[in-house]
Amino acid sequence: MIQLLFTVIISEMVLILLFSFKTPLRKLVILAVDRMKRGRGPIMVKTVAGTVLIVLLSSVYSMVTIQKRWIDDGAINPTDQVLMVKHLLEATLMGGSLFLALMIDRLHHYMRELRLRRKGMEAIKKQSRALEDGKVSKSEEIKALEEERTTLETKLKQLESELDSKTKDVTASEANVVALRKQSEGLLLEYDRLLEENQNLRGQLQSVERRLSRSGSKKNS
Repeated sequence: MIQLLFTVIISEMVLILLFSFKTPLRKLVILAVDRMKRGRGPIMVKTVAGTVLIVLLSSVYSMVTIQKRWIDDGAINPTDQVLMVKHLLEATLMGGSLFLALMIDRLHHYMRELRLRRKGMEAIKKQSRALEDGKVSKSEEIKALEEERTTLETKLKQLESELDSKTKDVTASEANVVALRKQSEGLLLEYDRLLEENQNLRGQLQSVERRLSRSGSKKNS
């Protein structure tokens, strides 16, 4: 049993060393302990630990009994000495194995929490980077929109100036059309007047020619 306890203690010390230093084997050990803590693993570990604790208490009780016997007898028996050393060694090894098992459990718990916190920190860093990238992209988009707004405002001003100039041209053209219309009306009136005078003059000329032709015919006769 002592050899078995030594083997258990050495194995537990190796596990603690693997937990303590960052090596490729540490991930495998963490995964193995994770699997041991799933399903029936905790029940088996508690059963083994309970059995070891009972044997430890039995060894302590045996040592107390041997010590009482020494006190009552007043003499030390060599056989009792051997048994006392054996029980003391077994109790020490069993107590050390239980203590190391507890240390392994706590180290595994802390390592798992550390891994979870590291993953959480990495996720937070990724989110912060994504937010920063989003802010950068949004700022670039805002700059592009501002530039587009500036260009549209300049185009709008150009269009407004062109519209004002064309409105002025249209107004001037309308004024010219009105003036030309009034001038054309005046010219029509003047044309009508001249046409009427022309007709009057023709009528007078015809009457004069008739008179001349009549006077000429009288002279010939």
